[in-house]
Amino acid sequence: MSFDEVIARSKAACEALSDEDDGLKREVLAHAGNRWSLGIVYALAVSGTLRHAELARRLDGVTQRMLTRSLRQLERDGLIVRRDHQEVPPRVDYTLTALGRGLLAGMMPLGTWVIDNATSFRSARDRFDGHDSRDKR
Repeated sequence: MSFDEVIARSKAACEALSDEDDGLKREVLAHAGNRWSLGIVYALAVSGTLRHAELARRLDGVTQRMLTRSLRQLERDGLIVRRDHQEVPPRVDYTLTALGRGLLAGMMPLGTWVIDNATSFRSARDRFDGHDSRDKR
């Protein structure tokens, strides 16, 4: 597909969105694409069902609050399922849904593109950081 075809398809898709769908798209992309949510989706895809503490161990640097918040957002959008076993002590685990697997499959081309172009990104950042006249006034 040519670049012009990509632009035309993108334009048509955006114009077809209702205001409600556009808002939903923005919300889902904003939190599903964040660092921790993608890490959760990946961890569940690789390891299957995991408990909260197991996820925390796999996500280096995540806070308890951010992990809980991310899990709730992913659950709300149907990307993961939370299962409370109704036991004492409490036992809750999380599993990726078909929709969540679809998110991961959809993100893979973007992730691959970033990795394939890492050298170009680093070069652009070096040029910007070293030669940006706006910061040298």
